[in-house]
Amino acid sequence: MLDHCSISHKGGIVLWSRSFTPDAAQLASSSASPVNSLIREALIEGRTTEEKYEKDGYAVKWTFVNDLELIFVVAYQRILQLTYVEELLDAMKRLFVQYFESTVASFVASLHSVNNAAKSTTVQGTTWDFSKAFERWDILFDKLLKSLEEKAAQDRKSRLRPAVRPVETYSPPSEDSDTVPTVDTDTPQDEEQIARRVQALQSRLRGRGGRRAGRGGGRTVSGTGKDSAPESDSDTQPKRKSKAKVQRKWGDEAPTESDMASLDFSTDKPSASGVEIGSHDLQSLVDQSSLGTRTQDGLYEVKDWDFSKDKNADDDADDAIARALRPLNAKTKGSEGSLGAFSSIFARLTGSKVLTESDLKPVLDAMKQHLMKKNVAMDIAEKVCEGVGEGLVGKKVGGFQTINNAVRTALSTSLTRILTPKTSTDLLLSIRTKLSAPLASNQQRMPYSITFVGVNGVGKSTNLSKVCFWLIQNGFRVLIAACDTFRSGAVEQLRVHVRNLSMLGVNGATDSKGRVELFERGYGKDAAGIAREAINYARDNDYDVVLIDTAGRMQDNEPLMRALAKLVSVNSPDKIIFVGEALVGNEAVDQLTKFDRALRDFSSASGSGKGRGIDGMLVTKWDTVDDKVGAALSMTYVTGQPIIFVGCGQTYTDLRQLRVANVVQAILKD
Repeated sequence: MLDHCSISHKGGIVLWSRSFTPDAAQLASSSASPVNSLIREALIEGRTTEEKYEKDGYAVKWTFVNDLELIFVVAYQRILQLTYVEELLDAMKRLFVQYFESTVASFVASLHSVNNAAKSTTVQGTTWDFSKAFERWDILFDKLLKSLEEKAAQDRKSRLRPAVRPVETYSPPSEDSDTVPTVDTDTPQDEEQIARRVQALQSRLRGRGGRRAGRGGGRTVSGTGKDSAPESDSDTQPKRKSKAKVQRKWGDEAPTESDMASLDFSTDKPSASGVEIGSHDLQSLVDQSSLGTRTQDGLYEVKDWDFSKDKNADDDADDAIARALRPLNAKTKGSEGSLGAFSSIFARLTGSKVLTESDLKPVLDAMKQHLMKKNVAMDIAEKVCEGVGEGLVGKKVGGFQTINNAVRTALSTSLTRILTPKTSTDLLLSIRTKLSAPLASNQQRMPYSITFVGVNGVGKSTNLSKVCFWLIQNGFRVLIAACDTFRSGAVEQLRVHVRNLSMLGVNGATDSKGRVELFERGYGKDAAGIAREAINYARDNDYDVVLIDTAGRMQDNEPLMRALAKLVSVNSPDKIIFVGEALVGNEAVDQLTKFDRALRDFSSASGSGKGRGIDGMLVTKWDTVDDKVGAALSMTYVTGQPIIFVGCGQTYTDLRQLRVANVVQAILKD
């Protein structure tokens, strides 16, 4: 049973709606309506090609009529399997356009008229009485819905009708020695049948043993009368004596305690000259050219990623697309070889006409290939192109330049909507807001906690240390929690980073041993418990931020994902940052989808309240992809969360921010 149906204008005006239950009617009028959530979280962000949208137990499906700027929406309870929803949407669209196209067209024209501001107050008033204009639609809709529900009910009854199965009769096992009896475990058997089967098996085994014995391949045990199994090949070969493991010696003599102490680099020790080990290499830990900038307020900000250093940076995005969309000119020598992939396609679309799906299909196919070359995941490229196509089908254009601008604007707008973050990416503001919040007299200030998650080998620990350097530069005291208790060397790696960061200090020069510390409990311990102890330790010792490093895990490993969800539900970190590679392509979709879903499902089941998902991304190895930055589009599309930082090198200053306009420009670059 449906819960809600509506027909709306893209400008937000509802032309017709119906709620089938009192709860649905009350919900439809509130801001938490699944239809309103659909508009905010899917349509505005350009996610117009999803199969369905789910929110608070409801599933929502929709379709468009672009030339009339209409949106048809159907909402129902997610637990129901309604097979006729898509067919209902298509039929609603055809019928409504067939009967009310002229009325809706005049209404849309009035919205776009010169006196739009003056007429906006009368759109839903006396000038346009939608209940009267679409009065006949209620009757048409009732007939349509009734016919589809009856058809679905008949299909459901036909599927539930039991099938007639032939009765299987039991046939006694054959006494042929070359056949093996089969036991039907589904049918009950009495003792007589079981005994008969056992006797048949024994007789066959005796027959086979006798044949093998006649050939010399078997042997009998004296006095028993029973055949025994033939000797295996391993029994005829002499057994090798196992050798004891010999201790390896590095030289003629075993190393002494002084030799072992000289090779021990796991702790910070002063050298003979009184200078700490590694301090002579501090310059290699900071790249002066990639240092961030100080604002007037004294805040240290990381640089924006600069695409201008790429080899194709001289080409502006708009110029590149215009060049690709330029029509073929037979009079220009050599133009056929220099034009882009879209030019020959758009040459067929000149003139004034209404765009159809067949007109745009070759253009969208070429656009999809272009996005995939930019390292956009194939599924995401398809959905983006379908969304662009849905926004153009039915629009009337005139002249080639109009088509050029329409397609370029639609693609750029779609990419911008997807990449624009819904939440703030200003971590400094979030940290300062929490630390400055007023507390009750009997409460202690809790530190701001950030958990880094991701698959194996993407660079979580390395980029965590870069974020730590950025926080130290802004005057925060940071505690790093070593919650990777599985990988060998994980704790030692963080210990080296803490040692280096404590020597670098603020501005890369001043000593800051009091600003960063490592909290670790060794290996094989519960990561959730270590994180909890670290947060309490930071609270008691006035640390501002806790950075929680977790073990890498594959997204399909359910036990490890449950352990990660336990860490999240027990400690409730302020931010959960997914660390991923810029090189993954299609794999980014699978990784992010399963990480986010597992965290939400398992953290909700093991803790109280709503499950937590990923709050943002940090993309590593960004300097290896040039302008093939499609992973940023794929990751943002999947989660709807922003990319907070990108890692682009091996020093602590190699951290960058992304600007949406720059990423769109890089993706559209020819």
